[in-house]
Amino acid sequence: MFFLKLVFRNAFRARLRSALTVLGLVIALVAFGLLQTVVNSWYAGVDMASGTRLVTRNSISLVFSLPGYYRDRIRSIEGVKTVAVSNWFGGIWRDERSFFAQFAVDVPNFFAMYPEFRFKPNEWADLLRDRQGAAIGRQLADLYGFKVGDRLPIRGTIYTGNWEFTVRAIYDARDEGTITRQMYFHYDYLNEWLKQKLPRAADRAGVFVVEISDASRAAEVARAIDNEFANSLAETLTETEKAFQLSFVAMIETIIQAIRGVSFIVILIILAVAANTMAMTARERTSEYATLKALGFGPPYVARLVLAESLVLGAIGGLLAILLTGPVAHGFFESFGKQIFAVFEVAPITYLWQALAALVVGLLAALVPMIRSANIGIVDGLRHVG
Repeated sequence: MFFLKLVFRNAFRARLRSALTVLGLVIALVAFGLLQTVVNSWYAGVDMASGTRLVTRNSISLVFSLPGYYRDRIRSIEGVKTVAVSNWFGGIWRDERSFFAQFAVDVPNFFAMYPEFRFKPNEWADLLRDRQGAAIGRQLADLYGFKVGDRLPIRGTIYTGNWEFTVRAIYDARDEGTITRQMYFHYDYLNEWLKQKLPRAADRAGVFVVEISDASRAAEVARAIDNEFANSLAETLTETEKAFQLSFVAMIETIIQAIRGVSFIVILIILAVAANTMAMTARERTSEYATLKALGFGPPYVARLVLAESLVLGAIGGLLAILLTGPVAHGFFESFGKQIFAVFEVAPITYLWQALAALVVGLLAALVPMIRSANIGIVDGLRHVG
């Protein structure tokens, strides 16, 4: 009891210095948690990928499309359950700052492969009946205030012209990890326009989304699909949905790794600050530690005293940071992140990293001061003035 009382009194003897040290640690750990959450949010779409879904695209580049009749040939391959066309539309609603993803898909086949998207029965029926109907994700609807029945004018970029859609359904997520920031509409609506305006571009697909019966056979089925179109004018590259999503993340991988690196640099900086604080504290109390030794307290006791003081400051800073990270992340998302991220939740592992970082800072900051304090001689310590 006496030991703990002594530790807490020493930790907050210089209140301003201790408060600033804790504040610095809190800011550093909250910044670390926020940056880690940013990195994790970039991978949210990857985590949503299913092991039973493959994506077949042109082997050269996504820029090049595939003939529409490939769909039937892919469907005939053993292990394939369903195939759907998916074309990136890339239109602009309102202005460039209000960008969201739009895809032309085989609505019945496509959504049969995505049970994580939930529709109301009446809205689903309306979507199937209306060739110009569109399905809007709940997150997207909440972001821009879309409602069922709204007219949605979009200016085409890849497919030029002014397009009109009607919101026929707003689909919900099966769980919090499912992203619903996309708009889907009927591929037939796009294809009919292409037949009239650009006949050579009609009956073609950007990618084919393929559902397989057994996730363990994904590599085997992917090879079979690519072998089917080997040496053709449009060879294919088939990969798992997760690998397909990761290929997009890889485009900004350097930036993501830089953000991750900065988050750890922040911890190193606060470690240096905390170490300097503990060194100053130990130097000022050299005569006190010498007095303790003169009264019969051994070097291990003095070392534990210095270590415990550092750990108390680290624990307080870590606890405050963990409590603040969630609200700060929510405020960041509400103020700036909604336009960028579909999911922005602090992962449990981030809190664990923060707690571990606070512990490491407390241990390493005390390492040198505790060794010096434990080894200083009684006479030398009593002579010290600092």
